[in-house]
Amino acid sequence: MQKNSYRSILYFIAFVILVTLSIQVYWNLKNYEASKQQLINEVQISLDNAVDQYYTELAEKNTIGFSSDSSNIGSFLKKSSFSNLLKKIDSGTVDFKSYTFSEGLDHSDIKIYRGLSVDSIDRMDQHPNFCIDSSKIIEFPDGLEEIENGDSRKKAFEQLTSKIIISINEDSLQLEVLDTIINNQLKRKQLTISYGITFQDQTGTSFLFNENVINQSDLKTKTKSYYLPRGSSLELSFMNTTRTILKKNLFGIALSFLLVSAVIGCLLYLLNIINRQKQLAELKNDLISNITHEFKTPIATISVALEGIQNFNRENDPEKTKKYIDMSSNQLGKLNTMVEKILETATLDSEELELNLEEVNLVDLTQTITNRHQTNTTEKNISFHHTHENIWKKVDAFHFENAINNIIDNAIKYGGNNIDIYLKNTHPNITLEIKDNGTSLIRSQKDKIFEKFYRVPKGNTHDVKGFGIGLFYTKTIIEKHEGTIELLLDQDQTNFKITLPNG
Repeated sequence: MQKNSYRSILYFIAFVILVTLSIQVYWNLKNYEASKQQLINEVQISLDNAVDQYYTELAEKNTIGFSSDSSNIGSFLKKSSFSNLLKKIDSGTVDFKSYTFSEGLDHSDIKIYRGLSVDSIDRMDQHPNFCIDSSKIIEFPDGLEEIENGDSRKKAFEQLTSKIIISINEDSLQLEVLDTIINNQLKRKQLTISYGITFQDQTGTSFLFNENVINQSDLKTKTKSYYLPRGSSLELSFMNTTRTILKKNLFGIALSFLLVSAVIGCLLYLLNIINRQKQLAELKNDLISNITHEFKTPIATISVALEGIQNFNRENDPEKTKKYIDMSSNQLGKLNTMVEKILETATLDSEELELNLEEVNLVDLTQTITNRHQTNTTEKNISFHHTHENIWKKVDAFHFENAINNIIDNAIKYGGNNIDIYLKNTHPNITLEIKDNGTSLIRSQKDKIFEKFYRVPKGNTHDVKGFGIGLFYTKTIIEKHEGTIELLLDQDQTNFKITLPNG
């Protein structure tokens, strides 16, 4: 994959992730604001209902309702005779039907409806300045005046007296009682908020309930109820709105989070696949380049040897002929080895490789491997250390030897001048460590070193031979023996540690 194409895909994926996050954040913020406004509206409705309920319950105790078609009703209300009439009726000393009105009213002109008692009127009547405040009279709707039938008028008026028609003595609010009603209204709507109440009467005096909440509140709303005394106001301050809103929108937030996570996860997975394909393409090109170089050298050597045999007098110079033949055989052997490694890798991938396990003395096997490499390598010092004379283990001698050879080959190619091999029988495991004092490997290569076709980056050079399949082969063989292999890097040492189960 071209570098520019990969970069374009990377930018596109980053852009899609950014847009997805932005859309979800915007959607959640808009949803939060809408839910916040909905919460305010629900609190407003709960407050208005609570105030209405408060005055409804109050009306059942100290509110008097009446209806009259007479023009003299105003004079009757403004005189204390209305209060006296109620007191006499309640005490049983006078019958309403036998009462004589001094204002020119007739019994048929007035119909009186009231709550449970008129005790509050009795108490108010004890005040010397008691009178009916006509400013508190709430006039009936026009529709009521148009009702001709008496029974219908009575029924309609009785419905109205469930609200406040005339408020006699309640210019203030009992905030504790109102708090209970508000709390019940909020529970009906499943709203859990902390709130405080501020009531300001007609004189401008403020009464507070839950003052701490009022001082810390972030939202406020005023009642729109028509039943408050004129000139007064009631305000509800509340907090903990964020928690309540998030609780109500938990499903939407979770769904949004899952959607964003799924989109980002898919895009990152796609990016990982693309990156992996890019790496495989680079490995393929590197492998082809290395195979071409590795095959080209022995082929060229064989071609030169054959040309020498053809051009020189091979019958009269058998020694030179033998030299060319040996050279060709040696190069053919190298070609065969390289082909076998590639075929072995294909076999490992298909998991068709079966081990031929047999009891092998690992001390003798490792000693043989060490001696062979020391003989072929005069520039390196290879030493073998073991704690026991005999360490027996069921292994496939052929593949196990090749696996160890690959590690030592890498130590010779990449490592320092001193290579030490340690074999220990540490129950319940057997450990084999191959250490060298080279520092050509770095920690970023630690996890990649066992990957197929991975080679330590050297640029476009061929000073180090190989296809990058040796350590992959070693790791696979060790794992098929139910063992593990790991690379341990110190500041001045590289250590390949093999651990096999003892048994």
